[in-house]
Amino acid sequence: MSSAISRLILALVVTVPLAAGIVGVAAGSKQKHSNRAVLQWNAIAAKAFLPTQGTDPLAQSRTFSILHAAIHDAMNAIDPRFAPYAAELHADSEASLDAAVAAASRHVLVALIPTQRTLIDEEYTLHMARLADGSAKDAGIKVGEASARALLARRERDGSDPASQPAYAPRTAAGEYQFTPPFEAAFFTGWGKVVPFGIQLTQHRLRGPYALASAKYAADFSEVKEIGRAASATRTAEQSEIAKFWYEDSPLGWNRIAAAAIERANVDAHDAARVLALVNFAMADGFIAGFDGKYHFRFWRPITAIRGAATDGNSSTEPDSSWEPFMVTPPVPDYPSTHTVLGAAAAEVLISRFGDGMAFTATSVTLPGVSRQFHSFSEAATENGLSRIYAGIHSRRAVTDGYQLGREV
Repeated sequence: MSSAISRLILALVVTVPLAAGIVGVAAGSKQKHSNRAVLQWNAIAAKAFLPTQGTDPLAQSRTFSILHAAIHDAMNAIDPRFAPYAAELHADSEASLDAAVAAASRHVLVALIPTQRTLIDEEYTLHMARLADGSAKDAGIKVGEASARALLARRERDGSDPASQPAYAPRTAAGEYQFTPPFEAAFFTGWGKVVPFGIQLTQHRLRGPYALASAKYAADFSEVKEIGRAASATRTAEQSEIAKFWYEDSPLGWNRIAAAAIERANVDAHDAARVLALVNFAMADGFIAGFDGKYHFRFWRPITAIRGAATDGNSSTEPDSSWEPFMVTPPVPDYPSTHTVLGAAAAEVLISRFGDGMAFTATSVTLPGVSRQFHSFSEAATENGLSRIYAGIHSRRAVTDGYQLGREV
């Protein structure tokens, strides 16, 4: 096994609470350091996404991952506690951790969201103004920028360039994904070929959608046809709220949940950086594994399946040519639901670090002014998946298999 792969495995596999003793913690590590800077730059990234990557959750997942890996490695270079992800960096132990976090963050975000440079630079200036000038600050900036450069270089040719996404040619057979209104194209067609951050993609293959002629397919069809239609008589007010609440891009919502958990548990800066790196790696790789499945199976969305049911060869399905989903169908195939994949993946990382008994309140940019209460991360992840059925944009098979894929990732 190569040293690079060994370091990657060490960096990703174990997430043990500080109180129990962290695998890889260096002897004589410094005392607990505030997580404020790590959480602050997580929030700044989310703010920067909204006008630019706000309609591109896949780019968000990649940017969040690079950002938090750069933060992690910069801090680790100053006070080594874990295996580094991208490069063996070394810095003066007296270097400012807060300066390193800010410098790494600014460098990554300016590179990946250049249209938001003014916002990012303003936040950076405010952050640095709170730190005393001197050698510690200078050393922190130096290692932060070095860490960011190493991460950006590692991901430079990872297959995420929009120009590398192949065109999609729909097929006419029953079960085949067709463009869904208001879109006249399929998006992110090559994302399943992006280089993962931590997984071996071959270990995360899916079993596929139900056969069109099967009773299980008919049951899923009938469920989403009834509860997911725009004017459903059976979808409750709460289920409609759930559909709208979880319609938000997964990386934004689950980073907010992760940040709240970090604040509530009051873990130190190093642990916060590690948790956020792992959560975002899980979501980024969830998208990659999920899109590998989407364009392998090319399965039709509920709107196409319901309107075209006369062609599916199943006597238990009835077509409805005027059927409309409750929410707009994203322009990608049905199986699996990557929204569900990401929620399950993020929840699994949070459970591994904090357990599954943490109650919390969540908010959403797609349903402002509404908050939802949860008793556990798994409860939130389950509701997140069900929201896609209530919205009329995914079959239950896409959700259940998406949940399992997310946990495995």
